[in-house]
Amino acid sequence: MNIKQDLPWDNPRFRNWVAVARACHVVERSLAVKLAPLDLKPAQLDVLMNLYRHPGMSQHDLARKLLVGRSNITMLLPQLETRALLRREGDEKDKRVLRLTLTNEGEALLMQALKIHMTLIEKAMSQSTPEQCDLIGEQMRKIYEVLKDA
Repeated sequence: MNIKQDLPWDNPRFRNWVAVARACHVVERSLAVKLAPLDLKPAQLDVLMNLYRHPGMSQHDLARKLLVGRSNITMLLPQLETRALLRREGDEKDKRVLRLTLTNEGEALLMQALKIHMTLIEKAMSQSTPEQCDLIGEQMRKIYEVLKDA
């Protein structure tokens, strides 16, 4: 048996998957660098974006939406709360649940961060036509659906 035949280097699926992973990594790294002047990390930006879109979301729902464990959210929230970017308030119907909302300061910081994020996205996607962007998104959603429960 020729071991080299079993290696994935020439497999287009492997080669293209590596390209996707590398692109994802460089975007995350670039975003982290560009958000640093705002003293904001990409994970914190994800929290702010989700709370803006879904005010009153529970910590559990936020963790599920971000595909992270509740312990990750539990570590992120105090940092944002200390900076007065969000509030945690008890749910009137279920005292065990904490509802999360952005403060005015949190919303203002989010708007600054979104400008940075959108500039980066525009730069990353500028070489693609709108049709190509749609195809990329469609394929990434398919990959998500196949692997989300893994």
